[in-house]
Amino acid sequence: MNIHEYQGKDILRESGVNVPNGHVAYTIDEAVNAAKKLNSDVTVVKAQIHAGGRGKAGGVKIAKNLDDVRTYADEILGKNLVTHQTGPEGKEVKRLLIEEGSDIQNEYYVGLVMDRATSRVVMMASEEGGTEIEEVAAETPEKIFKEVIDPVVGLSGYQARRLAFNINIPDELIGKAAKFMIGLYNVFVEKDCSIAEINPLVTTGDGQVMALDSKLNFDDNAMFRQKDVMELRDLEEEDEKEIEASKYDLSYVALDGNIGCMVNGAGLAMSTMDIIKHYGGEPANFLDVGGGATAEKVTEAFKIILSDSHVKGIFVNIFGGIMKCDVIAEGVVEATKQVGLDIPLVVRLEGTNVELGKQILDESGLNITSAGSMADGAEKIVSAVK
Repeated sequence: MNIHEYQGKDILRESGVNVPNGHVAYTIDEAVNAAKKLNSDVTVVKAQIHAGGRGKAGGVKIAKNLDDVRTYADEILGKNLVTHQTGPEGKEVKRLLIEEGSDIQNEYYVGLVMDRATSRVVMMASEEGGTEIEEVAAETPEKIFKEVIDPVVGLSGYQARRLAFNINIPDELIGKAAKFMIGLYNVFVEKDCSIAEINPLVTTGDGQVMALDSKLNFDDNAMFRQKDVMELRDLEEEDEKEIEASKYDLSYVALDGNIGCMVNGAGLAMSTMDIIKHYGGEPANFLDVGGGATAEKVTEAFKIILSDSHVKGIFVNIFGGIMKCDVIAEGVVEATKQVGLDIPLVVRLEGTNVELGKQILDESGLNITSAGSMADGAEKIVSAVK
């Protein structure tokens, strides 16, 4: 789950992590009033959308007076901001962060992620702040320093100080930088984050170390114990189909292709997308109905796939272990009847109750193409769509 920058900064502020003062604004007048409250010589007007690259897209402006704030707020609010993370369709800006300016001396990068190789949280830091970390990793990887964190001990003071020293934080600010890093790690753990990224972390003319920007993502599976974080969810920033899928505990991610996929198991779902691409097709989604899906759940999954106007064909690929093939078949038949399917549908079933499942499909009287294997199914749906 993602949240906005201003929400992330509120969480950091509450946990004692240093961030600039700022207020959220939904209208031009609110933006101007927020700037008045800050009473800063320079005010930053920042678009709030769930995507990076806002500055390059014109979503961050430096205002020197209240007239500038009004002008920039009017310019950004309602604008369709297109960044490298939004795709060509962009995202409409519906809220702004009005923030006090900072006397920036230097910019750095600090981030926390889960490292699957070590099964531990890793803090990364670089003196190349303000630049996308992927670019730094590709062009100057020697400038990225890492500390693997023991989950029992947490981020140690010596680790934080070593990172601060390695990225050339001024000597007199090493202590403040280390305190910042430890505070950020505590937020990461306590709030069940999957990513905590500060880019840039800055040092200022008055000797502060603070987060000029923040990106906090959270583990969806932990939201049952993070009620306060869950309240920050902005449904307008999410795909409607993904929101609907979450209501039925379906793992769904919208993609850009035209072949809808319904699969049980994340690994099989990934393999299904791969084999569709192998035969020259493009998957329209990742959809894992899970191991314990009911006919109702399968029906809703079907409806979600069909709600995507780009879908020109559907491939159902089920390997029944816990999941029973007859349950899947009943859901497919029911969904097809409810929505009036008029696009190609290829179904491959294997595993528990497979013969009964195939019988249900064969006796449905519907236009369903059976596949003997995953490859056979992928080839048939790609051919049918083309």
